[in-house]
Amino acid sequence: MEYKELHRWDVSPKEAVEIQKSLRDQVKIQKLSSTVRYIAGADMSFERFSNIVYAGFVVIDIKTLEIVASSTIVTEAKFPYISGLFSFREVPPLLEAWKKLEVEPDVVVLDGQGIAHPRRFGLASHIGLLIEKPTIGCAKTLLVGKFHDLPIYTDSTVPLMDRGEQVGLALRTKNKVKPVYISVGHLIDLDDALKVIKSTIGGYRIPMPTREAHLLVNKARVEAGALIDTKGDYKE
Repeated sequence: MEYKELHRWDVSPKEAVEIQKSLRDQVKIQKLSSTVRYIAGADMSFERFSNIVYAGFVVIDIKTLEIVASSTIVTEAKFPYISGLFSFREVPPLLEAWKKLEVEPDVVVLDGQGIAHPRRFGLASHIGLLIEKPTIGCAKTLLVGKFHDLPIYTDSTVPLMDRGEQVGLALRTKNKVKPVYISVGHLIDLDDALKVIKSTIGGYRIPMPTREAHLLVNKARVEAGALIDTKGDYKE
């Protein structure tokens, strides 16, 4: 798979913030323009006490919920972990894995934020501009925003609000479990993003694309004999 080169990656945190500000107006929120058949999930796993990372994609056939393609890479994360600048650490390794993917997905789901971000330009929005695909942020934790009165039942949703603006949805994927937080990345709107996520809930808290990607990269890390860093791992 190909992607665009929009900027340098060897930047300071201050420069990274300015890049986010300069690119956020390019994010397009719109209805999906074609039928969705293949949905990709992406995730990364980190080696403990080092900058070695395992990045991967899994592509799911929405009709059968079977995995039709996957890719993984092992590389080094060169940007520090800084809240709000997560994409500068994760996107370069994910792009390496994207290049190896042999089935082109119609939509990509990221374990992170889209516009539910202080500068409205999170991981899903950033990579969406680069790969020029509809992208969705489906995060396990909040970065910005608040929600209220989410019912305890499966499929319940309420708006996720930040500074008077709706930036996403809180979605209960299982009865009485913590919600996930859906936000638009690029080339999709919130209604379609919600439909995509609901279509891939397979009885777990996390939708199937990112759940399978999570399992894939953790398997790669374990097979490499890496020390395990469980920070960010989810419980179902």
